[in-house]
Amino acid sequence: MQIEALELVPYSLRFKEPYVTARGRLDRRDLLLVRLHADGLVGLGEAAPLALRGGPALAEIATELAQWPDPSVLEGLSPQARLALEQAHLDLRGKAAGVPVHELLGAAEGRPVTCNATLVAGPPRDVAAKASEWAGMGFRTFKLKAGVEGDVEQVRAVRDALPRDARIRVDANGVWTVDEAVARLAAMEPLELAEQPVPTLADMAALAGRTDTRLAADESVVTPADARAAASVCHAATVKLAKVGGVDAAFAIARELPVYLSSALDGPVGIAAAAHVAQALSGELAHGLATSVLFADAIASRECAVRGGSLHLPGGPGLGVEIDEAALARCRIDLKS
Repeated sequence: MQIEALELVPYSLRFKEPYVTARGRLDRRDLLLVRLHADGLVGLGEAAPLALRGGPALAEIATELAQWPDPSVLEGLSPQARLALEQAHLDLRGKAAGVPVHELLGAAEGRPVTCNATLVAGPPRDVAAKASEWAGMGFRTFKLKAGVEGDVEQVRAVRDALPRDARIRVDANGVWTVDEAVARLAAMEPLELAEQPVPTLADMAALAGRTDTRLAADESVVTPADARAAASVCHAATVKLAKVGGVDAAFAIARELPVYLSSALDGPVGIAAAAHVAQALSGELAHGLATSVLFADAIASRECAVRGGSLHLPGGPGLGVEIDEAALARCRIDLKS
């Protein structure tokens, strides 16, 4: 398939309320829509900078893609730029073959993807109220941002507000010391798991012998080699496609230890790509892919739907996403401003 043109559209989605973590706060999510034109078809991709984690900013990713000499070549790009082109190529291949992307990845059917609720840090009463709202939408697993002021009280308030069989996980984004993690997790237990409670795998190994909480790696697992190192101390790893740089990397990590996918606060294209990848993964843990609920804006007329605590594929060939051009125009941003 001959690539005829590469189109880049930067846009922004506002959050319904500020997204607060141990690493900072976001009021909006800036993203880059990628369109590959070939043989009368358009393949959609999306670049999501790892906000609050460092790495290239959106303008850098856009410049990298705009200056890239051959959009059919993925090697040598940053993980976020590579993923955007990989998604667009998968979308094109699916559309050309008339099949959904998950079939290209080896999954025979597209099933609902069980997801966790994503709770934004805040006053315990407010967080508990939001948890009840998510529970009303069918969610049974709830993820709270830890490493912030009042995190123990937030966990306790959420637990009191939810049914007894609800599963609670926390994500500290690696800001605790080992001693802090021991104390905080003991005060929060019982938990389904703690995601990246301490900065490094060495810290995780030290913590594993001092807590009954299952540990999951995030920031400390980027490559399959990282996953092999983590397998002896972590129950699982969470994989963001934007973090690891693509679908093949995600599958390689999944061969080393159990994984669940999570959103990098992606837009509709990134979420759809992850939902298709999830079809080819096995495991018991809920995925963190229902983050579209957090946004006040939308740019797609067809995208994954959140229903009954699960993410449902939009159907159709490729990724299945269709862009609402008027909505995209309203959300478009100027990276030079």
